[in-house]
Amino acid sequence: MQSSWQTLQRRNFFCGLGASLGSLALTSQLAADSVSASGSDSAASPLAPKKPMMPPKAKAVIMLFMEGGPGQMDTFDPKPELDRLHVTESKRTEGLATGKRFYVGSPFKTRKVGQSGLDMCDQFVHLAQPEVADELCVYRGCQAESLNHPEALLHMNTGSRLGGDPAVGAWTTYGLGSENQNLPGFVVMTELAMPQAGSANWSNGFLPAYYQGTTLRAQGSPILDLKPGDYRTRQHQRRMLDELAALNKDHLNSSSLEQHPNAGELAARMESYELAFRMQTSVPNLIDLKTEPQHVLDSYGVDDPETAAFGKQCLMARRMVEEGVRFVQIFSGGWDSHDYLERGHSARIKSVDKPIAALIKDLKQRGMLDDTLVVWTGEFGRTPDNNYRGGVTALGRDHNIDAMTMWFAGGGTRRGSIVGATDEIGAKAVECVHPIRDVHVTMLHLLGLDDNKLTYFHGGRYKQLSQFGGEVIPELIA
Repeated sequence: MQSSWQTLQRRNFFCGLGASLGSLALTSQLAADSVSASGSDSAASPLAPKKPMMPPKAKAVIMLFMEGGPGQMDTFDPKPELDRLHVTESKRTEGLATGKRFYVGSPFKTRKVGQSGLDMCDQFVHLAQPEVADELCVYRGCQAESLNHPEALLHMNTGSRLGGDPAVGAWTTYGLGSENQNLPGFVVMTELAMPQAGSANWSNGFLPAYYQGTTLRAQGSPILDLKPGDYRTRQHQRRMLDELAALNKDHLNSSSLEQHPNAGELAARMESYELAFRMQTSVPNLIDLKTEPQHVLDSYGVDDPETAAFGKQCLMARRMVEEGVRFVQIFSGGWDSHDYLERGHSARIKSVDKPIAALIKDLKQRGMLDDTLVVWTGEFGRTPDNNYRGGVTALGRDHNIDAMTMWFAGGGTRRGSIVGATDEIGAKAVECVHPIRDVHVTMLHLLGLDDNKLTYFHGGRYKQLSQFGGEVIPELIA
């Protein structure tokens, strides 16, 4: 006969093994009628809507992440002096590049757009429309901390360069819950290639599993197994879930936390089954873009091969926020232009320009932009110079932590404005300079959350998104 210790060890092994399965990880973060770790029914779901800590300006976030690091001087921060220095030798030593370096002027022209006169490179055609451009708040004063892509991505997405910490979306849903208990509260969409550092960018970290980001597939059905097999009716599924819940609750009630170290994970998994059951009804209609009018599909460019992938994701982001999803993040890769800057950035800009403009106009037309914060960013900026990579004079840029540009729209940010500045060649931020943690604190503030109060006890201390505190950037707020 096996001892109870052996039985528990075997169960823990399979519990830990199952937790790594991708199909389960996609739906392990939400629940409706949750069961606590002790096995008793909780009063409310961990993701039931919660009151903000202060009057909010935004209730949801759509974060557009340009992975690789767009060049600030090639997008929203033009530098005429850098253009004058083009291909002359640089004596700068910052960045990863070694050996002989030369300045690289932008391959693009820049013009003033909208009534606000924002600077924007000529590759942005749709974003330059006045009804879109005048909604942007361009911030030029941010500084990063890591020159390496994985660490920089983790820092921008989680507040830590080390990995294992909760993502911004996880902190947001931890603080505010979700407005729709039939959908994930934190959704992530990527291209076919995962961003560097992978799923750690949307991890729940040390927060309970309910707050992990749910990823949608880039091709085919965004979520697998949404439709049950023909051999199984919805009534059959309901009976199976009820039986499974009863068995798991009995197990939790008969085990103390000391005996069952994975009690919390088991409770979260029980709840994930319930969410999956509800999602089979809610999600198919949500992701069925055929229900949208043709003019909306055209505006997002979903039928154009150049914009189809990002356009579909932007449209789904609007639909999700409209249905109560709290935080949506979309990754666009390929912005790491060490070489062939003109070709690389031009292609990437064209792939996102029309969809992003359509997203902002769509949110605005539906009265949703005022309380939806749209964020456009990369993980760091780019240098004004470059080296000879492999002996070839292919124009590009190195990584730069001292200056980066991002922009915001809606959600209580200052419309049609430029905040902060860089030096004459775009190498370093010199006005309204703030680290990434202050951007995070500002985002939480706009959502009605106080970073110093939004804490979780872990590892012997209370932890927060900013790690050890930051400050709001008032210049970004309307």
